[in-house]
Amino acid sequence: MARNLHRFEGKVAVITGGSRGIGKAIAERLSEEGARVCVAANEKAVHDTAAGLVALKRTALGVEVDVTSKEQVVELYARVARELGEVDISIQNAGVITIARVEDMTEAEWDRVMAVNTKGVFLCCQEAAKRMLRAGKKGRLVNTASGQARQGFIYTPHYAASKFGVVGITQSLAKELARRGITVNAFCPGIIATDMWAYNDAAWGKLLGDYKPGELMAEWVENIPVGRVGTGEDVAALVAFLASDEAGYITGQTVNVDGGMFMS
Repeated sequence: MARNLHRFEGKVAVITGGSRGIGKAIAERLSEEGARVCVAANEKAVHDTAAGLVALKRTALGVEVDVTSKEQVVELYARVARELGEVDISIQNAGVITIARVEDMTEAEWDRVMAVNTKGVFLCCQEAAKRMLRAGKKGRLVNTASGQARQGFIYTPHYAASKFGVVGITQSLAKELARRGITVNAFCPGIIATDMWAYNDAAWGKLLGDYKPGELMAEWVENIPVGRVGTGEDVAALVAFLASDEAGYITGQTVNVDGGMFMS
């Protein structure tokens, strides 16, 4: 299907966790369709991602940010306003995971995962919504949940809790902001070919049995109805729709993009 290369013309989008993986794919898709994008992440690689978009004659800004810091989040959106314009679309994608038996999981692991995955989503939604409301924008907030927002998995209670929290934030803000012109939706990626899933395969494989790299992933993929691992582009296609004017009558929803792994 041909893409609408002008769908986001005149729009400004912020993508957190945008330096690689799903976030990078979303940034590439939105910028391809005309958005001015800010790629934000808590690592220097974010500048390389933004430079790659600029090399394609697209407007992009790379910003290092810790989404658990309200001060840094406020400055992120202020800088976007100064350099690209007020935000129209904000994709809350920054996320982290650790995998450990319950007796081995540390309080620091719990706190970090909850801070990035849940508090970070709220802080970015909060600041983006403030600026959208002030500017009178019909904005789009899109949050990254997980298949673990549908069903918690072994050795990751903190991650499951954080992603169930994303769904709750999404529904609550959707009800609050709908009459004020802002939609709020989320998506649940399944097994996607990213660095995070390479870690998952190794860490879960070690705890669940003597798996070699890739073996556990292959077992899981056998149970996916479409029969393959997902790509960042698969996710970006859904996010681009949710961020578009075409999705104006959709809010408070959490959509699976997982090849049929969860059907709900």
